[in-house]
Amino acid sequence: MTGPAADLDDIDRRVLRALVADATQGAGAIGRALGLSQPAAWRRIRRLEKAGIIAGQRVDFDAAALGFGVTVFLGVKLATKGRVGLEDFERAATAIPEVQTVQHVLGLYDYRLRVTARDLADFERVLRRRIMTLPGLGQVEANVLLSEERRPGPIG
Repeated sequence: MTGPAADLDDIDRRVLRALVADATQGAGAIGRALGLSQPAAWRRIRRLEKAGIIAGQRVDFDAAALGFGVTVFLGVKLATKGRVGLEDFERAATAIPEVQTVQHVLGLYDYRLRVTARDLADFERVLRRRIMTLPGLGQVEANVLLSEERRPGPIG
């Protein structure tokens, strides 16, 4: 292993796991849980941020609790390709509020979009009025999310 991850020790990995479990906890709480002083935990967190391993914090919300009960993943194949077409598509897709993520992917499709909507009728409205009018749009395939399990990812 090369790069910043090669410099991680077991304590760094435990700090990362603690932050994945609850990113709102402070260095003091992390230090107590791991047997470190607050300053030692704080220095490790700052070092992980400076190395780019911790890229930021985010808030996850329950979309259904906010009235968005449907999540649909769209596989999008562009009809036309080229650098200008990609940039135009990405700009237009990210401007749609219901589109939560725009991922440029390799494979059968060019893009994968995560779309949230209040219900299927709302999704159909977003699909017809906004998504189907995106520049360069070709083939679209929809997959409705039934359930989701989130994993913290590989920390080592």
